[in-house]
Amino acid sequence: MARVLISMPEDFLSRIDQVAEGENRTRSELIREALRTYMYKSRAKSSTIANKNAAILDALLD
Repeated sequence: MARVLISMPEDFLSRIDQVAEGENRTRSELIREALRTYMYKSRAKSSTIANKNAAILDALLD
């Protein structure tokens, strides 16, 4: 598995560690899941916007 180096404020990292510990997960697992969720929501949002735009275009062309 590839490694990535990121920078973040110490207090934010502490909060991440608290959540990870509360969920009995590693920091890496929590961050990976957060990024998966972000990417899924981003794709879903893009799809929703595309569908709305298509509906507007259909209405204009009718």
